[in-house]
Amino acid sequence: MYTLLDFNFNLPPELIAQNALPERSASRLLEVIPNGSLLDHRFSELPVCVEPSDLLVFNDTKVLKARFDGIKESGGRVEVLIERVTSSRTALAQIRAGKRLLTGSVIRLADAFDVSISKVVKPFYMLHFSHDCIELINWYGQLPLPPYIKHKPDSYDNMRYQTIFAMTPGAIAAPTAGLHFDIPTLIALKTRGVRCATLTLHIGSGTFQPVRTNDIRHHKMHSEWYNIPPLLVEEIEATKAAGRSVIAVGTTSMRALEAAARDAERDGRKLRAVCAETDIFITPGYRFRIIDRLLTNFHLPKSTLLMLVSAFAGVEPIRRAYCHAISKRYRFFSYGDAMLLTRATSAI
Repeated sequence: MYTLLDFNFNLPPELIAQNALPERSASRLLEVIPNGSLLDHRFSELPVCVEPSDLLVFNDTKVLKARFDGIKESGGRVEVLIERVTSSRTALAQIRAGKRLLTGSVIRLADAFDVSISKVVKPFYMLHFSHDCIELINWYGQLPLPPYIKHKPDSYDNMRYQTIFAMTPGAIAAPTAGLHFDIPTLIALKTRGVRCATLTLHIGSGTFQPVRTNDIRHHKMHSEWYNIPPLLVEEIEATKAAGRSVIAVGTTSMRALEAAARDAERDGRKLRAVCAETDIFITPGYRFRIIDRLLTNFHLPKSTLLMLVSAFAGVEPIRRAYCHAISKRYRFFSYGDAMLLTRATSAI
């Protein structure tokens, strides 16, 4: 059994990327080969690392400007982070305040509009908006950059912390593996015969939630909403039938597909189009059903995402890859560099 300390490593702080590169595909790409080899690339070289008729699956979620400073009716200040939009006028939110807030409390956000707490849904609050909440959020909110990025978001972040294929508003964090793609890279992939498809998973705050128990089996993930469209199911079936690889662009694409496939298998069904929620937590020992390769960034020590990639490529190969990346001064986390992994036959 693996414990939390098995997923710890020492990262020099200067390797935490604080800003996105001016050119998306100028980032680096570490290819982890199942035979143990580690190949250093530029991300623009991705097309030569994949095969014709392979399928890349992107997450088309769009990041909301979900962070607000607020003021209570008493004058006390609060910090609000929208977790999930639940209707045109309601959203779940985290609220950091000096005292616990009660149902019926009113908060003024961004010194621009009021919301009221309609109920408590621990650990969140349900907020009621007087107008369309996505419009108000994106007009008055701040981009919720990860806590390890130390500057306040600016117009450059508003552009670069979104993928170029972001279409469906609802996330509070970017699917960061997708941030490396630009139009020339997509054209090169298409020219090579690589196919592309999309799903949606709205990333919530659980992506940054620390694991607080040494026995990782006791960790509970936050639930996230996802949608797998019929066309994607058809693309996956065709890819599998041709003996080619399904490549998840990011851990969110992987979690959505693996959750849907696992649930379908439990019900004796094949993968099908679905809108659902998932709190799937993938750790070493998990049996992967759909994904053959994974494109992902470098993740935080002791994080659920580091556990996921270790489950996929093997604990020891990931340790070697991270040691290599640190020694070669790769850039880490959301604005950092990428890895291309292949599913291990035995995750050890």
